[in-house]
Amino acid sequence: MALTLNHYSIRTTDMAATERFYVDVLGLTVGPRPPFPFPGLWLYRGPHTDVANAVVHVIGIDMNDPEGLKNYLGDRDIGSLHGSGAVDHVAFFADGLEQMLDHLAQMKVVPRQRTVPEIHLHQLFFDDPSGVVVELNYPTDEKYALDKKRAAGLAA
Repeated sequence: MALTLNHYSIRTTDMAATERFYVDVLGLTVGPRPPFPFPGLWLYRGPHTDVANAVVHVIGIDMNDPEGLKNYLGDRDIGSLHGSGAVDHVAFFADGLEQMLDHLAQMKVVPRQRTVPEIHLHQLFFDDPSGVVVELNYPTDEKYALDKKRAAGLAA
């Protein structure tokens, strides 16, 4: 059996904030979604013609009509919808570290950064509006080049 990550879903009572975060911070785009019996968004990384590019599914909770969601996916306690629960974080491979760090600074998102030299990854961690931890993994070569560039800029 071959496995690849298809998507992750977030249940939220604030779809607007969740959409803004994933669109403005990660650059995902809102695309087609089947007509499920509850509100929601599918956020894509890549062409909307391939549903495999819908990497984040936002599940909206309609407090005035929760039955469609309850009947389709089951009921969840609203109090359990903050944070990642048993899932610690969701990670993406990425490129363009310098541009993302500049972008996050403009968005006033302060990432927690770690470098794992043994596997050649530089990691950024930050939280979405629902408290789900998002991790972006960059090649360490980008981090080292950025450090070198910034050191040269400070020395000049």
